[in-house]
Amino acid sequence: MQAHTPIPPSEAVARVAAEAPTLPSETVAVDDALGRILARDVASLCDHPSVDNSALDGYACRVADTAGAAPRSPVRLRVVGEAPAGRPFAGRVETGEAVRIFTGAAVPAGADGIVPVEASREPGHEPGTVEVERPARGEDIRRRGQDLVDGQVYLASGRRLDAAALGLATGMGHARLDVRRRPRVALLTTGDEVVDSGTPLQRGQVYDSNGASLAGLLRAAGAEVVRLPRVADDPAALERALEGAGEVDLLLTSGGVSMGRYDHVRDLLFGRGTVLFWKVAMKPGGPALFGRLEGLPVLGLPGNPVSSMVVFLVLGRAFLDTALGRSDPLPYLDRRRARAGSAFAAAENKETLARARLLRGPEGSEVRALANQSSGVLRSMTEAGALVLVPPGRPIAPGDEVEMMELAPHLR
Repeated sequence: MQAHTPIPPSEAVARVAAEAPTLPSETVAVDDALGRILARDVASLCDHPSVDNSALDGYACRVADTAGAAPRSPVRLRVVGEAPAGRPFAGRVETGEAVRIFTGAAVPAGADGIVPVEASREPGHEPGTVEVERPARGEDIRRRGQDLVDGQVYLASGRRLDAAALGLATGMGHARLDVRRRPRVALLTTGDEVVDSGTPLQRGQVYDSNGASLAGLLRAAGAEVVRLPRVADDPAALERALEGAGEVDLLLTSGGVSMGRYDHVRDLLFGRGTVLFWKVAMKPGGPALFGRLEGLPVLGLPGNPVSSMVVFLVLGRAFLDTALGRSDPLPYLDRRRARAGSAFAAAENKETLARARLLRGPEGSEVRALANQSSGVLRSMTEAGALVLVPPGRPIAPGDEVEMMELAPHLR
């Protein structure tokens, strides 16, 4: 096994992203597209509104006919029909006429303004009339195409489809969308000490929290998870487990990549695969390993639960987001500014990703370091709102401006 010099996190991110494939596209119904990544631009198939329509309930008429209308001197108009949404008035509004109109209904020919219903009295002094108490306004007409124009692109390739985007796609006339295929990721947790939750713990054992947190992070990233049987610290068992991975885009492992004699994932990559890097100058997560095993990309995460999650957010997401063609910045590159509300310690030769509470106030965001920064304190990932990036050898003092990765957008 050859010695490897730790590389900066930014270099590790670039190397992982460079190895990511471009996933093929597939077509799915809009109702099945929530959370998927668009593979092609989506242009509108229609104008919206398709006609000039009313923004409110009231009366469609000619603006000139209502000039000077006021509560004490209303203008009387003859009501010649009505226009509900979806049932346009077939005639034309002439001088001195009005059509009762409802929100979303097509504005009749001849009308160029709307008087709101609350500024009217019907019937007027004469049957079939309305008295309006304020001038009609053209601004209360929603013009054709003011929202969407036929042929215009409104959803770009690489966008993650949320509920608003699905509504927009449907409003543009699309029932199906081209999206990237979900990446298939084989997830393997290792370690003699790791057992399933729900069973009694023996001395020195821990529950497989990494399996649950990493599966959740994978699904949040848009991946399909293939859970492999957990393996003990046994090289033969490790190889047998990998044989069941099937056709996947990435093998993600937890544990077995550090410096110990039982770190068999590391030994397997060095012995039978290609190691593209081992060790990253970051804390937590220094022993991260990335390479290929018989052509399959392998990302080896440390076994400590916080290290495992942090390395996934930095490197795992770099692989998956690139494969999906996501247009959002990678989590590691999606930096926000905040003010330090406490001191943050620095490591001499590593970038520290310190867990911090995130507080928002009228003067901006403030971050305060969690007291215990041990990579084994899993609960800290539920208490932290951000990871503060502390440069090597440059501790942060209270009041300093800092860069942070906000956690919430990437955990769900």
